[in-house]
Amino acid sequence: MSYSKEDILRIAKEENVRFIRLQFTDLLGTIKNVEIPVSQLPKALNNKMMFDGSSIEGYVRIEESDMYLYPDLDTWVIFPWVSQDRVARLICDVYLPDGTPFPGDPRGILKRCLKEAEEMGYTSMNVGPEPEFFLFKTDEKGNPTMELNDQGGYFDLAPTDLGENCRRDIVLTLEEMGFEIEASHHEVAPGQHEIDFKYADAVKAADQIQTFKLVVKTIARQHGLIATFMPKPLFGVNGSGMHCNQSLFNGNENVFVDESDELGLSPTARHFMAGILKHARAFAAITNPTVNSYKRLVPGYEAPCYVAWSASNRSPMIRIPASRGLSTRVEVRNPDPAANPYLALAVMLKAGLDGIKRKLPLPAPIDRNIYVMSEEERIEEGIPSLPASLKEAVNELIRNEVICEALGDHALTHFYELKEIEWDMYRTQVHQWERDQYITLY
Repeated sequence: MSYSKEDILRIAKEENVRFIRLQFTDLLGTIKNVEIPVSQLPKALNNKMMFDGSSIEGYVRIEESDMYLYPDLDTWVIFPWVSQDRVARLICDVYLPDGTPFPGDPRGILKRCLKEAEEMGYTSMNVGPEPEFFLFKTDEKGNPTMELNDQGGYFDLAPTDLGENCRRDIVLTLEEMGFEIEASHHEVAPGQHEIDFKYADAVKAADQIQTFKLVVKTIARQHGLIATFMPKPLFGVNGSGMHCNQSLFNGNENVFVDESDELGLSPTARHFMAGILKHARAFAAITNPTVNSYKRLVPGYEAPCYVAWSASNRSPMIRIPASRGLSTRVEVRNPDPAANPYLALAVMLKAGLDGIKRKLPLPAPIDRNIYVMSEEERIEEGIPSLPASLKEAVNELIRNEVICEALGDHALTHFYELKEIEWDMYRTQVHQWERDQYITLY
């Protein structure tokens, strides 16, 4: 829905909104906000609200700290879970004092990549995300435990799926906030859930992912549960992914469609996929950005760890869903929900556009189950693996000019520094597994 400044001021008064959260996202994908009383709303709507950028992860140094929040009026929504002293939110772009976009703003980075697509003749990139999450019980102090709230499996229902009531409340809250929910179900692992919402243009889709995470965590708390989007919270069961269904449009035309093609895919779609495959090892650092992400990307748990594509099986990284016509799309299956959605969509778009620009040839599809293939068979078929660790992924990232250009110097430099620190903290930590293995053996 589109709003004017006058609409927002009127609705705020009619609905007794007392506070507004001006939200934005840091480099690691964490939602940040500046909360203001409603009396300051006119100032915010005129892009006059300033904040200290030096306090935000991956932004700027203290001597360059002043930044401004420019609200996107179409992101106005009132939080349904606050009944008194109502709270609304606006998602903002981050600008420098001279009125130019801040180059390290993840939302701005995605917009920059979309501008490049527009210059190539593509008016929009539609994205249908599928973020998964786990629900854990809390202790008497409200802290997370490792006790799952159910022992359900794929598509189970109550009483086996004890998360059903929480999930239903999440869906109702999302619908009240304007989401069009397509499906809600238990996932493969105990305590794991998925709620799918309708595709949207890339910026709105990324906004929705951030809103979705906030709602899931908030409603879970009301049920005495902790929701986590950690990719692999438990050993021995499936991890949580965030498959991203993508298509490029020119006006109302899906440019991935070619009805004369055997699979209904246009040359543009094939070049786009070729670009995704070409740069997959480099953009993994963005789509799978944590140490824990690579505990999910291992064989045996339905996670795609091989760089290949298919229209008929789910073991490769890219799958072509059966829907055709306007619904023709490319499903990229390796991203996980720890990713910063703005950066993840930006780097995948940039990779696909590079494939289109250079008319990269698409390798043959892999229609066998890659998980049961030997290493020699994978080499013979030319199937690379995704990085096996965050360190390997970051090293691939900094060697790839296309993905580095998508991020820009500011975001790339700060992201690299943050991930080097994260890897070093992990590398030097002594883990429980090591104690269990070695403390009595040696």
